[in-house]
Amino acid sequence: MNDARPGTTHRRGRLLALAALAAGAGAAAWSLRDLPAAFGRRPDGEHDERVRNSPQYRDGVFHNAPSTVAGTSAAPGVDRDGMRRMLFQREGRVPTRPVPTVRPAGGPRPAAEGVEVTWYGHASALVEVEGARVLLDPVWSDRCSPSAHVGPKRLHPVPVELEELPQVDAVLISHDHYDHLDMATVKRLVRSQSAPFAVPLGIGSHLRRWGVPEHRIIELDWDETCTLGELAVTLTAAHHFSGRGLTRNTTLWGSWVIAGPTRRVFYTGDSGYFEGYARIGAEHGPFDAALVQIGAYDTAWADIHMTPEDAVRAHRELGAGLLVPVHWCTFNLAPHPWSEPIERLLAEAKQQAVPLAVPRPGERVDVDNPPELDGWWEGVV
Repeated sequence: MNDARPGTTHRRGRLLALAALAAGAGAAAWSLRDLPAAFGRRPDGEHDERVRNSPQYRDGVFHNAPSTVAGTSAAPGVDRDGMRRMLFQREGRVPTRPVPTVRPAGGPRPAAEGVEVTWYGHASALVEVEGARVLLDPVWSDRCSPSAHVGPKRLHPVPVELEELPQVDAVLISHDHYDHLDMATVKRLVRSQSAPFAVPLGIGSHLRRWGVPEHRIIELDWDETCTLGELAVTLTAAHHFSGRGLTRNTTLWGSWVIAGPTRRVFYTGDSGYFEGYARIGAEHGPFDAALVQIGAYDTAWADIHMTPEDAVRAHRELGAGLLVPVHWCTFNLAPHPWSEPIERLLAEAKQQAVPLAVPRPGERVDVDNPPELDGWWEGVV
């Protein structure tokens, strides 16, 4: 027997709907709880003497070095055609089969006495130089975004858990964009590692908000060097921009020179092609290897991201030996097809006789004995 009085069912329905709405709002609030912290903290450039006195800092923001080839932009403007292609030009931008990854074989081992590079995907890599280890732009989250639920999602799993990495001598950050500086990863590294974070000016404010101890933060301007035992790391110029919210260029960006007693590696970070590579090569090279950004380019972004052809040109001007491409494969960040960066790089490197190694994510490359190119990416698209 149905003993519900008139209106009871209607009221129950409204209550259930309100409960569902409240639950949904609660879930949304829970998912957004880390957003304010993930944005980091804006440095107070007017009261930070090192920022205020930087040759790159004026009018309250950092600027790129003058260039005759890269333009003067320190941030891309609104490009309606590019936005349209990002939203609607979807074909070929993600792999159709799983991206192969490599887990390290065996247990812990000493750092390489020569030069070895382990690429984990996108711009994250472990560089070993003459017994020292350096971790570059580590991002271990599923998304490169301030939110764990919205934003570009990983196209392959991380090859190894962050806590499984060997102890490193330094963590180097090139700039504060989400695909290079990740709050969750930084917090995990605070617990699992004891190494300092070497960062461009201003990025220390983000790290302090996320709980990195002051003694583990080293902020550098362009052409400043930090020495850690026999390892020396130098922040050098790049042609890019910064920002984790609506405010841009309150932190500096850069590239890195990683130098042991006799061997050297260069990492471009993110950059448009500019004539500074020849100067960096003359002052800090020659390099045994260079990790060079090749992906996430577009005609409207020439000032901030190199094309594969630009990458080869920069590599040659740096006076580098082996080219290891980075900033591709892991996140869908540009309208070009997923495999286009590596295909264009192969063609240009062959034409310019530039030695190349294209590791799978997680694969270690011995710079003195690099693996042969096997076209592993061809079976993925």
